[in-house]
Amino acid sequence: MQTVFYARVSTADQTIQHQEKQARDAGFTIDRVVADHGVSGVSTRLAERPEGKRLFDMLRAGDVLVVRWVDRLGRNYADVTETIREFMRQGVVIKTIINRMTFDGATLDPMQQAVRDALIAFMAASAQAQAEATKVAQAAGIEHAKATEANAYRGRKPSFTRAQMEAVRDMLAQAASISVIAKSTGLSRQTIYRVKEEPAEAEAALAKWGM
Repeated sequence: MQTVFYARVSTADQTIQHQEKQARDAGFTIDRVVADHGVSGVSTRLAERPEGKRLFDMLRAGDVLVVRWVDRLGRNYADVTETIREFMRQGVVIKTIINRMTFDGATLDPMQQAVRDALIAFMAASAQAQAEATKVAQAAGIEHAKATEANAYRGRKPSFTRAQMEAVRDMLAQAASISVIAKSTGLSRQTIYRVKEEPAEAEAALAKWGM
């Protein structure tokens, strides 16, 4: 039996090391790390990613697959739900760092199965909804930046990176408290509230600075 940590980063300022550190800080003992770089969770299924597809051959019954959250597996409802179910059919246990969820196909109790399947569906739907909301915010931020492009004054450089902003959005989607998010990301509470309440403006600030 082995514990495999899978990470995915889609932008240059995100790091695999940060996600791996989160896993180890959460108490997971990692035997192997598998990671995909620069891959979108929206348009590319796990089975189609260079490293993600290796998981299906690598993992065996009794192995544990650790991910930061289900959005690392994908941001498409159908893809995420089918991926988790396929791993469970193989006897693989999936565990998340955020919310410490465990998905295990071994249970035979119908009520436990129903609760488990409902949680999988909810989390997969949340991953897709979050991706769609981020896309809307990005589009609004780009338009806002274009509208003010003629003005040479870009304002103060943002106090957050894109990776930090995405981490804030991930944790907000999981109902994490502002204090917990601040501790995890190193950002101030004021910055987190700005990302939460003014997503388009936050995107525009990054766009103006080419971040």
